[in-house]
Amino acid sequence: MCSYEKETEMKVSLFNPSYTQQVIELFTKVFSASENESEGRVIGNLVANLITTTKPEDLIGFVAISNEKIVGCIFFSRFVVPGNQVAFILSPVAIATGEQGTGIGQKLISYGLAHLKALKVTLVFTYGDPNYYAKTGFSQISESILKAPFELTQPEGWLAQSLDGKPVKAMPGSSQCVAALSDQKYW
Repeated sequence: MCSYEKETEMKVSLFNPSYTQQVIELFTKVFSASENESEGRVIGNLVANLITTTKPEDLIGFVAISNEKIVGCIFFSRFVVPGNQVAFILSPVAIATGEQGTGIGQKLISYGLAHLKALKVTLVFTYGDPNYYAKTGFSQISESILKAPFELTQPEGWLAQSLDGKPVKAMPGSSQCVAALSDQKYW
């Protein structure tokens, strides 16, 4: 049996403000499907606020495009840590429901991490499923290493990775995220 199914090529690129509406819709749909409509609206609003209120130098996004449609998006935003290391936090991440499990998320995250490394970012944090993020080099950390900006409802999801090859060492003091993420409901 022959297959005539055309293989689609996926392109990964930097987020462009012209993608804003499509990206907000993607996050809203994905989180509505995986959680509920209310959570979809919350995350859609988070993304809208992240895009509109964060200084361009403090926000780096990446999209995956297949068949001229955005099927995945991630954002890294500046994350202030003690010691003046250059750090970003990965949040949020959305992959179209029908595309989940195909490696798009890992490809986007790996692409984003390589971009950040080229920009001399030394540390990246995220807050999510340790099993998923371990696939792209994140490891669990405790708040004895770095205190999160808000109380963590799932402390096992506090993750980090070094982009300069040095171990992630304890950083006494507080951390600070961008304004859009500065709400307990995201933590």
